Amino acid sequence: MMISRTPEIDALIENDAPVAIGVSGGKDSQGAALATFRYLDAVEHKGPRILIHADLGSVEWDDSLPVCEKLADHLGCDLVVVRRKAGGLMERWESRWLSSKTRYELLSTVTLVPCWSTPAMRFCTSEQKTHVIMAELKRRFKGQKILNVTGVRREESAVRARMPAADSDAAGQVWTWRPIIDLNVDQVFAMIDASGLHPHPAYRIFGMGRVSCRYCIMSSMADMIAASAQPESHDLYRQMVQLEIDSSFAFQGARWLGDVAPRLLTPEMTRGLVSAKNRADLRKHIEAQITKPMLYVKGWPIRMLTDDEAALMASVRRQVSDLYGFESNCLDVPSIHERYAFLLAENARKAAA
Repeated sequence: MMISRTPEIDALIENDAPVAIGVSGGKDSQGAALATFRYLDAVEHKGPRILIHADLGSVEWDDSLPVCEKLADHLGCDLVVVRRKAGGLMERWESRWLSSKTRYELLSTVTLVPCWSTPAMRFCTSEQKTHVIMAELKRRFKGQKILNVTGVRREESAVRARMPAADSDAAGQVWTWRPIIDLNVDQVFAMIDASGLHPHPAYRIFGMGRVSCRYCIMSSMADMIAASAQPESHDLYRQMVQLEIDSSFAFQGARWLGDVAPRLLTPEMTRGLVSAKNRADLRKHIEAQITKPMLYVKGWPIRMLTDDEAALMASVRRQVSDLYGFESNCLDVPSIHERYAFLLAENARKAAA
């Protein structure tokens, strides 16, 4: 089986650097672990090896951790499970909505911020997986150069097609290695089957093409329908749809999760979803009046508003606040000028410091 490597990776392996393979329960991390261990055995790597799994909480499939545990047993290595101390991904989405509401009320943001992660803003990966895994690896292998193995493959997307086989962090301590980056999906499944292990049941039993969270921001409609057919997903489904209702932000931008399996919703939630969609349309129409120069850049205003702009901002804020039942500050021209002046001064002070 072809393994993608670089001279830097070869040197680290030769020096018996510790190897940590991130595993999610999905086919690619499973295949990456099998391929990496086979190669390391062949070149007589003697350094420590672990599998590491970032548990995202209630959004995880019931079978994901057991798949990782069976893989660790098969390979004869430890499985390290890490979790974000502040809670799982569902808790992060819910807290993000509460934060968005508070920030809007205080005019710390000009428009309401979506609670969900997006393909362009994948804090679900960066905060819940990458950050906690890197922190654990640096703690566990303090002062050592570390090989961090992932199951990324070029076939998966245009972005991943441009990724190198390996790269390092800014300090050069952690090298991320993508050993199966050039394999196709059939080769990955063949490798798993040849090992005697089974891929996650979501592929061949649930009928899903992609396995990550039960409901993922990257999921196709077919995968979300397949996920909704599994009883273990029903409570999470309702919890996520309730957040759509509360926030009036659709889970996948323009695609509402509540439309995937409406049979699972209570009559009250069905009515709430209709109301949320109407509220979303009204919010977009109201906020469309805000011009680009009135927006914040990286969380800060770039200049004071004119009186006309401040009057428009006040009108928008009153309408959005009434729409959501917010108790917002800065609903007139003087208070908006005062808030912008404070934020501009605070940003300048921070920049000077």
